[in-house]
Amino acid sequence: MMNAEDALLDAFAKTLRKQRIATGLSQEELAHRAGVSMRYVSLLESRRHQPSLATIHGLCRGLSLSMADLMTAVEAELNKQRLS
Repeated sequence: MMNAEDALLDAFAKTLRKQRIATGLSQEELAHRAGVSMRYVSLLESRRHQPSLATIHGLCRGLSLSMADLMTAVEAELNKQRLS
């Protein structure tokens, strides 16, 4: 069983990947739009890094999502994990 921090990071990673794919963006394109490296997007999607608020803001801008919408999706994923 994952601890709370790991579960949150996992939910964020899954949500970021789902949103990126749903938007039709490659990691490279999202990285360009968000002002980060493609490697960093990969590290976020694989749960190897935790993003700062500024990074989350950039990712949301790149995905054309509000931060509230992204966090709502992350919370839904987290709740889904808890029920599993």
